[in-house]
Parts: sequence; C-alpha cells; structure tokens
Amino acid sequence: MFHLRQDWEKLRSMLSFYLKQVLSQYPESKMTTEQQISLLGETFSELVKRLDDAVHSFDEGPPFTLQRLCEILLSARNIYPKLSKLALALEKNLLVTSTLTVSSDSYPPATIQKSNGAYEKPENPQHQANSVENGVEPAVGDGDEIMAEAEETEVDEGMTIDMETIEEIARSSEANSTPTVES
Repeated sequence: MFHLRQDWEKLRSMLSFYLKQVLSQYPESKMTTEQQISLLGETFSELVKRLDDAVHSFDEGPPFTLQRLCEILLSARNIYPKLSKLALALEKNLLVTSTLTVSSDSYPPATIQKSNGAYEKPENPQHQANSVENGVEPAVGDGDEIMAEAEETEVDEGMTIDMETIEEIARSSEANSTPTVES
C-alpha cells in the first residue's frame, strides 16, 4: 500500500540532504561572510536555512514543482554557474503552495457537473468525450481545425528531433542570452 505522507517525509529528507550537498559545491560556500553577503545578500548558512525551511514547509505532500526541483538539483552546476541564480530558481520552485496529490486510480473517474452543482458519472461515455471540463458543451463544428490538419499531415523521418538536439538548443540560447540587471 502506498503511504504518501510517509513516502513524502522520506523523500523530503533526501531532498533536503541533497539540496545542502549541491549548495555546498559552489565556491560562494567557502567565501568569507562579508563576501557572501555582498554576492548573495545574505550569508551562505542563512541561504541554506531559508531554502531548507521552504522544503520542510510542505507538510501535506510534495510541491507540484517537485520534478523541476529534482531536475535543477541534479544538473545545478550545468544550468546555474552562480549560486545566486541557483538560489533564485530553487526559491521560485519552493514558493508554490499547491502540492501533488496521489490517486489510487490509474485515471480519475469521469464525472459531469449537473446544473444543481452535483457531480455524477455519465451513463453514455460518448457524452463525456464531447463535454468540456467546465461542463459547457462545444458548439457544433467547433473542432480544432489546426489539430485536424496536423493529424492529416504525413510525417517523414527527416522531421524528427531528438532530446540531445533540444538540450543543445536550450544550452546555446542560455549561453547567448544577455543577462538582465542583477540586484
């Protein structure tokens, strides 16, 4: 049986540990207190405590940005050469208030909201396929023409792009972007 709260507590401890490990790999962690304050606006230990407290603030479950947090921590040195940039990215992903929810069903049961506000399972599965999430029926002929055209288009092998190419494009665009004024 899956126990989200217990699993999140274990994962949160591992995330906290790894967060501290990653932050300590930056040269700013070895600087004097004065240098840290001038570069980061706070001491390294204050930064670590603030980010760690943010991780531990999620009591009910992991933040919905958990995947991105893990991606950032796993590639921190490659993505963020400066600790200040890494700290901003982590903080941005830890300032969320929504948490992940876990369902024991592989897909949530289909429901339709009735005019009285109650929800019910549809008897006719076709009805659900035509309904919109907020319960409004689409107008006749209101299909997605662009998607229909895309589905009709034949794809040949020359039209594929692999993840390595996408990552290279992302890295080159990050390297070529001009930084904004830092505070």
